[in-house]
Amino acid sequence: MRRDDLVGEITIEDADGPWLSGRFIAGTAFPDLEPLFQQELVLLDTLDEDYERWEAIYGEITRAVQLVAPHGPVAEFVLHVQDGEAWFRWSDEPFAEE
Repeated sequence: MRRDDLVGEITIEDADGPWLSGRFIAGTAFPDLEPLFQQELVLLDTLDEDYERWEAIYGEITRAVQLVAPHGPVAEFVLHVQDGEAWFRWSDEPFAEE
């Protein structure tokens, strides 16, 4: 969600460790955010070389988007979206600092 606007819905099709993945159906708020998700994935490929750039873009995503589970909003998440697919992990508690 972005405030009261639907960014998209994820139908979970697979679970592997902490990661869940599935089909992503874009909502009305997604077109404005899609460039951020695209840029995040490009930077994800160079994460070891430039973590700060990825972190800055991902920060924009987490400030704009709220991940909502069936029981309500989650405290923290990592979400990737590309070509009608999404993969993510989430926690009801903030992730531990590494």
